[in-house]
Amino acid sequence: MLNESNKEIAKKFLQLVADGQVKKAYELYIGEDFVHHNAYFAAGSEALMRGMEESAKMTPNKQFTVKLTLEDGNKVMTYSHLKHKPEDVGVVVVHIVRIENGKIVEMWDVGQAIPQEIVNTDGIF
Repeated sequence: MLNESNKEIAKKFLQLVADGQVKKAYELYIGEDFVHHNAYFAAGSEALMRGMEESAKMTPNKQFTVKLTLEDGNKVMTYSHLKHKPEDVGVVVVHIVRIENGKIVEMWDVGQAIPQEIVNTDGIF
């Protein structure tokens, strides 16, 4: 909203979506000409919004934690931990958003399932 940094916009949008407040997230933070690059949904903000709403219905108790946020000009990258159920190991999710005039106008996202046993002693986070 007013005077929010691009990092705050990205994090608040993602947290609202994870909390099941998809319409509110879109109203507050998505620009009119929004473009996304998720291969599982048709182009356009409506298709992605419907997918996010369906996810919220299917997994109402998901946990979403942003672990790292980086900003480069009008682009923000978040590195997050998503658990669909509290007992799940979860998924690492990276979102990259492009922000103009306080609104997200473009978004990319990729995910990686976290294995039950992590070989790397440094951990995934």
